Amino acid sequence: MIIGVLRISMRLPSRDLKGRRAIVRPVVERLRSRYNAAVAEVGELNDPASATIGIVCISNESGHADSQLQSIAGAVEDWRLDAEIIDIETELISYG
Repeated sequence: MIIGVLRISMRLPSRDLKGRRAIVRPVVERLRSRYNAAVAEVGELNDPASATIGIVCISNESGHADSQLQSIAGAVEDWRLDAEIIDIETELISYG
C-alpha cells in the first residue's frame, strides 16, 4: 500500500478570516469533487494571510500515487487563484 501526501502552501491577499475562507474553500471543494483523494485545509487556520491544503491518495503502486499527486499539483498551479502558491511538497509512504 502506497500513501501519497501532497501539501500546498499559499500566500493569500486577504486581511480577515472571511476573505481567507472565500479563497480557500472553493479550492478544497473543487479538489474534492474532481479527484479521488482526501482533501483538507491543514496548518495554521487563524492566519488570514496564508493557507495550507493537504491532499492524500492511496494506491497499490508508487508510480500511480505519484502521478495522481503531480496531476493535482499541476491543476492547482494552472487554476487562476486569488492566491500565490509558495510551496508544493509531495511524499510517498510505503506500508506493507
